[in-house]
Amino acid sequence: MKSFRLLTTLSVILLMYSCSNGSDEYDATGSFEATEIIVSSQANGRILLLELSEGDQLEKGQEVGVIDSTQLYLQKMTLLSNAKGVRAQQPDIKTQTAALQDQIKTLEREKERIGRLVSANAANQKQLDDIESQLEVTRSQLSAQTSTLQKSSANISAQSSTLDIQIAQLEDQLEKTKITSPISGTVLNRYAEAGELATMGTPLFKVADIGIMFLRAYVTNDQLAQIKLNDEVTVRVDDGQGGMKLYKGQINWISDKSEFTPKTIQTKNERANLVYALKIAVPNDGFLKIGMYGEVKF
Repeated sequence: MKSFRLLTTLSVILLMYSCSNGSDEYDATGSFEATEIIVSSQANGRILLLELSEGDQLEKGQEVGVIDSTQLYLQKMTLLSNAKGVRAQQPDIKTQTAALQDQIKTLEREKERIGRLVSANAANQKQLDDIESQLEVTRSQLSAQTSTLQKSSANISAQSSTLDIQIAQLEDQLEKTKITSPISGTVLNRYAEAGELATMGTPLFKVADIGIMFLRAYVTNDQLAQIKLNDEVTVRVDDGQGGMKLYKGQINWISDKSEFTPKTIQTKNERANLVYALKIAVPNDGFLKIGMYGEVKF
């Protein structure tokens, strides 16, 4: 009788232990990934400098290399010189019409003088009519010259604006010869070396933001009804010493369609054919690595 009771107690303990260490310990499993960006060349030319190594920590916007920009720079200098020459042709309307304006003022004074003489019967009407005719002709000449100069000025301004746009395009191209990191992160791979010829689109290096890691896990349809976006969950990973490290994570993406269970993924219900993918954002303390296995408890 005592032996039977002892056996029963041991069986219960073993059953409880197996339940606590079995599949009920987690609701889903998956592996960690990060936001990875392959940085490619935005210019054509020889790579003059590429100062980075795999594992380097980069800041957003940090310059790590440069591509030869000699030809682009020379093109910019040529355009700047052309723009300067075009602007030098800009007419000074006030200066170029000054003579006619002075002539008009002189004729107006003469008109007033003759008008007074006519009123005093000291001059005839024909003299006044001749002055008025000269004044009208001079005013027409001034209007025509001003119109011509304004059109010329507008044409030169348009040419200058076109050159300014071309210069701005070259400045943008020159800026793109600088190789910079688009995000703060860790260099995962380097694909090019200084001295090599790069064309637009040539991969240079891969950088990943590992400050926030994402655990991609899969859940069944039954589990899907228990979770929603922004839910906080517990994530566990092997600490390498026989224990588990715990992290707080947040569900920030749930797939809107099901898929067949990936072969490398285990779910709570292993007999389920269709599962839903989700991503859990986990702050990284430096321990989490891309591809590392993790467990999720909702």
